[in-house]
Amino acid sequence: MQTSNAYNAYKNNSVNFASKEQLLIMLLDGAVKFAKMGRQAIADKNVPKAHENIVKTQNIFYELMATLDVQKGGEWAKQLMGVYDFIVRRLTDANIKKDIDIMNEVIPLIEDIRDTWNEAYKISKGMR
Repeated sequence: MQTSNAYNAYKNNSVNFASKEQLLIMLLDGAVKFAKMGRQAIADKNVPKAHENIVKTQNIFYELMATLDVQKGGEWAKQLMGVYDFIVRRLTDANIKKDIDIMNEVIPLIEDIRDTWNEAYKISKGMR
């Protein structure tokens, strides 16, 4: 139990002291994790678990869409908003149909977005 408490304290502090960029990467890590859990739940025919994890993934993208400043970001931000919107719509389709093929289409996109933001963060911090 002591280890669990220490981990929870670390996890809470890592979120509390994370930069906006680090929080973005954490959100996208969560999106990848929940999408994969949703895909596995579809494979396992566990409808409630599939629904729950796909909705968690969608909620992350709704948050990303809500915080994306299209005015400041210009054309690049508009294109990114389109990608986020596409992912949310495909997740909706996958959830309604419980379609593993759609999840297999969307998960690499989510991973690419996460990897791109992670790479941008490293470059911005001179870590590359």
